[in-house]
Amino acid sequence: MPQMSERAVIVGAGLAALRGAEAMRAAGFSGPLTIVGDEPYRPYDRPPLSKHVLTGATPADATTLPGSLSLDADWLLGCPATGLDREARAVRLTDGRTLPYDRLLIATGTRARPWPNPHEGRLAGVFTLRGRDDAAALRQALAAGPRRVLVIGGGFIGCEVASLCRQLGLPVTLVEPGPTPLARVLGRTVGSFIGAIHAGHGVELRCGSEVEWLEDEHGRLVRAHLVDGTRIEADLAVVALGAVRNTEWLEGSGLSADPGGVDCDARGYAVDTDGTADPRITAAGDVARFPHPLYDGRRVALEHWSQAVAQGIHAGRLLAGAVPEGPYAEMPTFWSTQGDLVVKSAGLTEGADAVAITQGDPASGRFVALYGREGRCIAAVSVDSARWLPAHAELVAARAPFPPRGGATDRPKEIEIFAPDFP
Repeated sequence: MPQMSERAVIVGAGLAALRGAEAMRAAGFSGPLTIVGDEPYRPYDRPPLSKHVLTGATPADATTLPGSLSLDADWLLGCPATGLDREARAVRLTDGRTLPYDRLLIATGTRARPWPNPHEGRLAGVFTLRGRDDAAALRQALAAGPRRVLVIGGGFIGCEVASLCRQLGLPVTLVEPGPTPLARVLGRTVGSFIGAIHAGHGVELRCGSEVEWLEDEHGRLVRAHLVDGTRIEADLAVVALGAVRNTEWLEGSGLSADPGGVDCDARGYAVDTDGTADPRITAAGDVARFPHPLYDGRRVALEHWSQAVAQGIHAGRLLAGAVPEGPYAEMPTFWSTQGDLVVKSAGLTEGADAVAITQGDPASGRFVALYGREGRCIAAVSVDSARWLPAHAELVAARAPFPPRGGATDRPKEIEIFAPDFP
């Protein structure tokens, strides 16, 4: 058990960091605790940023997570970490200071992937959406009534923003290089169902297309040029090309870390380049890559709210000396609210070789898709059908046979098996 004289440092000031700090204190760690963040804000809730903040229902500065206000910790905010010296057990900061540690939690999360052309990415009217300031700026731009919004990327954030624009009565075009929205995550089969729902709500979909460059007049976006030669007139663009994990500051530390995340062992300790665990360091949240026992030890890094909570608590308890009996094995879950469409998932679809609609009907806009791999259930996705998801999550957790056996209310009598058709 760590002693009162031992010092703990958490690098990152988001949800995983906060839950990790709370768990350390709850598990009995009483030494000095310092939380380092690159933004000037206490931990805040990110899901409302692409929803309630953009509609104006919630101010961006009202998303602060309340637990941070009473936490016994020193906060160093607006001061990113620039390096880690494991031999000296110290974190280097951008202002030149060093922070000694005896226990370290890495929770640096991700940042929005920028538009590849830096000049075009800085044009007035071009936005990314990841942090509080991003959401506040985008909200102001949407409230000004752009003539057309261009969303570049049909992942979850892109679909959420496109749907929200329709809620606000704004014309919106979504450009996605894949065959359907969300195809990379859910496959073409399920992605086409969700795309049809968005199209029915007035989103103009340009799937199988790619933006080549953004044109400006006097430093402001006026149109986008696609690879196929077509143009889209738009004065506001949201670049939704995914996220970049914040691992650069660990270069030279000896930890096994790359753009895919910080490698951890099954317990949650960070490992070095030789695969040896460092018992003084854990990682949690978007930046942590770990072997998941539900998927035969495949290493995964998950950008999910529920994952940040569960893994943050696990990592904090681990640093406080509350060693778990088994490996970290929390079921991956996710949700996305896209206008009046709620998509929830349990498990990981990656690697699926089959999918079946096991509840509801895509034609009605309400259904559950169950994913299988080599005859076992590996993931389930519900679309406006959350009440059916827990039973499917149990199938995934049990690695039950795919397709499922036995009847259920609203389940098709004959379950048709499709190829997920990932691009």
